[in-house]
Amino acid sequence: MIVRSPVLNVMMGAARKAGRGMVRDFGEVEKLQVSMKGTSDFVSSADLKAEKTIRAELSKARPAFGFLLEEGGEVGGDDKSHRWIVDPIDGTTNFLHGIPQFAVSIGLERDGELIAGVVYEPISDSLFHAEKGAGAYLNEWRLRVSARRKLEESVLTTGIPHRGRPGQDVFIKELTAVMQETAGVRRFGSAALDLAYVAAGRCEGYWESGIKPWDIAAGIVLVKESGGYVSDFDGKGDMLATGDIVAANDQLHSKLVSLLRKARG
Repeated sequence: MIVRSPVLNVMMGAARKAGRGMVRDFGEVEKLQVSMKGTSDFVSSADLKAEKTIRAELSKARPAFGFLLEEGGEVGGDDKSHRWIVDPIDGTTNFLHGIPQFAVSIGLERDGELIAGVVYEPISDSLFHAEKGAGAYLNEWRLRVSARRKLEESVLTTGIPHRGRPGQDVFIKELTAVMQETAGVRRFGSAALDLAYVAAGRCEGYWESGIKPWDIAAGIVLVKESGGYVSDFDGKGDMLATGDIVAANDQLHSKLVSLLRKARG
């Protein structure tokens, strides 16, 4: 029997409630009101509605906690130690194109340390959840990272910098290096799911640069609690600040960091 803390139950409930609305909207994706948020970066009415739902559910349970929201930005709380880090739909572009790989991502930070994370994939009803010291789970199943030890046997995931984002030349160097050493590279379009899939052992590693805190906060907890390692490209733990992240199992993490640093020069 899984024993979950009250705060993790709150996070899971908020993710599921927001996800139910997404499933309805996903069925009518062509009818959504879509506005430009930036070059090749879209925000839909579904994003805003999901964020409103999540914020309301979390605030009801923990009214003093602060927020870092993808759409709403930084919202201070009376409790200066705790902060929710929320991406209502990680994979918005997939959502708007009718591609069913997108997720709710909710992380909880205490005094600057990530202590809990929930990544919910509504279409498959897959709820990845983890809490510091309590393990990582997919619904009721305990998660462990892949046990593969060789890069040549490994499948990695990444995010490709699209139009309007810097770093495309550097990414091509990284991708070329990784392609030459691994069994394959996948691009799912959701950093939260990339990390959840590493935690579940579906792929051996993930890397990306220029990523936002709300994309990776929950997934970092998932990978760590499933026995994996997470760092920036320098092997340090400042991923939320730098926007650079490398995740893998204990056998492959240092090899992947070394490979990427060499490719980046």
